[in-house]
Amino acid sequence: MNAETSPLKFSHVKEGDTPFVSEGLRDFFLYRDLGITAATGGKVIAQLVKANMAPEAGTGWHRHVADFHIVIMLKGWARFMYEDKDTLVEAGDCVHQRPGITHYLYDYSPDMEYLEIVGPADFATVDVEGPCAVPVPKGW
Repeated sequence: MNAETSPLKFSHVKEGDTPFVSEGLRDFFLYRDLGITAATGGKVIAQLVKANMAPEAGTGWHRHVADFHIVIMLKGWARFMYEDKDTLVEAGDCVHQRPGITHYLYDYSPDMEYLEIVGPADFATVDVEGPCAVPVPKGW
């Protein structure tokens, strides 16, 4: 397959090209599309996610129906429960969320911002029963 027949397209999105918007999975976060969904024909989504409101109840226990999912923390920190393990993810950390892992993002800093890369782009999120109690967020 050569460049003319590839379904994949070149993409270069500069910082001012796409805004942070509230139309995402969670209303307490803002999302910025990085153009990868269009460039890959829906195979992958890459988006920046940042805190928009103080944590109250968090995401709730859920899992994603995806083949691949990583989170790279760019700024601040977030606390997750991955199954029954409390996990602090700080700036510079990378988390590979294996397919189907049950998790809960329950606390985060006001400056939290992460890069999320998921395949496929139209992955589903399923609410599930959690395996344990979740700590209360400290708030801002």
